[in-house]
Amino acid sequence: MVELGDAHHSWGMSDSTTPPAPDDTALMDALWSLVAERGWNGFTLPELAERAGIGLPELRALAPVKFALLCRHARLVDQAVAADAGLNPGGSPRDRIFDALMRRIDALQPHRDGLIRFGRDMRRDPLLSLALAPVLAASMSWMLEAARISACGPAGMLRVKGLSAVWIATLRAWEQDESMDLGPTMAALDRALDKAERVARMIRLDGGEAAPPQPPAAAPANVT
Repeated sequence: MVELGDAHHSWGMSDSTTPPAPDDTALMDALWSLVAERGWNGFTLPELAERAGIGLPELRALAPVKFALLCRHARLVDQAVAADAGLNPGGSPRDRIFDALMRRIDALQPHRDGLIRFGRDMRRDPLLSLALAPVLAASMSWMLEAARISACGPAGMLRVKGLSAVWIATLRAWEQDESMDLGPTMAALDRALDKAERVARMIRLDGGEAAPPQPPAAAPANVT
């Protein structure tokens, strides 16, 4: 079981070394501020471009349709977690999953108000929820791989589904969590992982850890 008091990361203070490009930073800040103020359906793409300080042609290049903004945001969050994934390579698979999902929460924190508003909008829009399902699955696949757990094959697909349920439960706790240390969110994640582990043991899905990266082979001796 993950000891909440001994979390490896200072949640809320990301130490990723690969920040998004300036256009992405401005675009995501503008996107989630508008969502927080007006909801997902309450603004137009020209309004978004104006707030982000970019032209419509630039916005079209970054996101051909409005839904693509959500895909782009998910990809940026995936990249932020992947950039941090090598910081704590030790520990059990569960510890690494815990770290990866809390790093994901950490990456969401700057846009918390907009994301919470979006979550409420999405729950009233079944078609939007359905459209986002493959995006969620892709992100959870990356979280497993970042934690060195295989997301391949039928067993990997089941792990992705299980981790998606863990993530949704964690997000619901995060929406209500006003604390600075995210203790309630970590506790909810811990409980969700407990439940997922019990199910995985029942259906024998608790293996599948990927092999750690091997050191490069030594260069051959110079025989000339």
